[in-house]
Amino acid sequence: MTDRVLVAGVDSSTQSTKVVVCDAGTGEIVREGRAAHPDGTEVDPAAWWAAYEEATSAGLLDDVRAIAVAGQQHGMVALDEDGAVVRKALLWNDTRSAGAAAELVRELGGPQAWADAVGTVPLASITVAKLRWFAEHEPDLADRTQEVVLPHDWLTAQILGSGSTAGVRLVTDRGDASGTGYWAPSSGAYRTDLLARAFGRELGLPDVLGPHEAAGTTASGMVVGPGTGDNMGAALGLGLGPGDIVVSLGTSGTVFGVAEAPTADPTGFVAGFADATGRFLPLVCTLNAARVLTSAATMLGTDHAGLDELALSAKPGAGGLTLLPYLDGERTPDLPDATGTLGGLTRANLTPANVARASVEGMLCGLADGLDALRDNGVPVHRVLLIGGAARSTAVQAVASGIFGAPVSVPSPGEYVALGAARQAAWVLARSRGDGVEEPPGWATGAQEVPDPGGDWAAEVRGAYTRLRGQMHGI
Repeated sequence: MTDRVLVAGVDSSTQSTKVVVCDAGTGEIVREGRAAHPDGTEVDPAAWWAAYEEATSAGLLDDVRAIAVAGQQHGMVALDEDGAVVRKALLWNDTRSAGAAAELVRELGGPQAWADAVGTVPLASITVAKLRWFAEHEPDLADRTQEVVLPHDWLTAQILGSGSTAGVRLVTDRGDASGTGYWAPSSGAYRTDLLARAFGRELGLPDVLGPHEAAGTTASGMVVGPGTGDNMGAALGLGLGPGDIVVSLGTSGTVFGVAEAPTADPTGFVAGFADATGRFLPLVCTLNAARVLTSAATMLGTDHAGLDELALSAKPGAGGLTLLPYLDGERTPDLPDATGTLGGLTRANLTPANVARASVEGMLCGLADGLDALRDNGVPVHRVLLIGGAARSTAVQAVASGIFGAPVSVPSPGEYVALGAARQAAWVLARSRGDGVEEPPGWATGAQEVPDPGGDWAAEVRGAYTRLRGQMHGI
C-alpha cells in the first residue's frame, strides 16, 4: 500500500501512443504502455483512440488522479455538427497544402505580415494551409465541417467523453493553438479573420485553456489537463531553462528553446510558438532527421550500430562528400518538392565510411541552420540537449558539438513528451486541490555532457553544406 499520488501523461505522436504513469511528487515512472499508429500522412483519428485504449489496458490507469495529452502538432481534425469526424485527419507531414500556404502568404501581403499577425509564416505543415487545401479540393466535405481541432484536442475530448466527443467541451492550450496559423501568441487570441480567409468562413474552435487549467473530469474521477503540442510537452518534460536548446532527432528534426517574449521571424525559419507554461517556444522544424540515418544504413546494407562504426571510421568532412538530406522534401527551408543530393563525389571518396559520415554531418547541418536562426532571433544558446531516437547514435554525439558550435548534453533516454504531459497533469491536479502553485512541479532530469571533439573542421563542413544548398536551391 502506498499513499503516493499518481498522474499520467500521453504522447500521441505520428508513430504511436505512449503513456507513462508517474509519481506526482517526484516524476518517477511507475508504469508504461504503448501502441502503434498506422503509417501515412492522413489518419482516421479513431486509430488514435484505439491505440490509447490498447496502451492503457490491463489496469495501467488504476489509481491515476490526473492525465494530460501531448500530441503531434498542426494536424487538421474536421468535425461535423454532431462532433463526428468528417474525413481522415491531415497530419503535419502531408505536403499537399504547400501551394495553399504560398497563396495565403501572398494574399496577406507577404511573410512579414504573417509573422506580425501570428508569429509564424504558413508552410504546408501549418493547419491554416491545410484548411485552404481542404476547402478547395474537397468542398462537399468542407461544407459539412462545423468545427476544427488538433489531434491532442480531439484525444482529450475522447478521454473526457469515454470514447465520444458528443456533448464534450472542446479545449486546447496556447502551445498547440500557436501552431495553427490562426491563434496569435502575442495577443493570446484567435485570428478568426485568418481562418475565414483560408476556409471561406469561420469555424467552431476549441477554448484555449491556461497552462494549469483543468479541461474537466472523467466519469471515473480523473482530472484532465488541457494538454499541449508534442514539442511543448518535451520542453516541459525536460524542464528547460533560459539558454537550454533542445535538438530533437525523431521522425522530424526540431530545434527549440523557452523564451520570455514572442518571436516574429519573417524568413519563416523560426515558428513563434507559445509553450506549455505561459512563456514562448521559438522553434525550427525540419522534415528530415532520424530517418536520414535509417535510410543511409539501409542503402549501405547495415544497421544503426554499423552506420555509427562506419561514420566514426571516416575523417571529418567525409573526404569531400556532402549530403543535402531532403529525402522527404523539406519544411525548413521551405522546399516541399526537393529531393536529397549527395555532392562532391569522386572515385576516391565514394566509400561506405564517407557516405555514412556524410549522412550524419548532413542531417546535423540542417539542424545547425535552425540553431543559427534561433540565435538570429535573440534566443540565447548556452547548451544543446539532444533527444530523440537518433540522439543515441555514437556518431551523432561525436559530431554534434562541433557542428552546433555549443556544448552538447544527452539526457537519459526517456519519453519526454509523455513526461511533460504527466508533469502538466500533476500541476493541474495541484491547482484543482487549491494548492496555488504557480509553476509546474520540479521533477529532476539528468543529462550527460558529450566531449567536444576538438579541431577546426566544423566550419569547413558547414561551408560545404551551405555551398551545395545554394547550388541546388539558390538559398
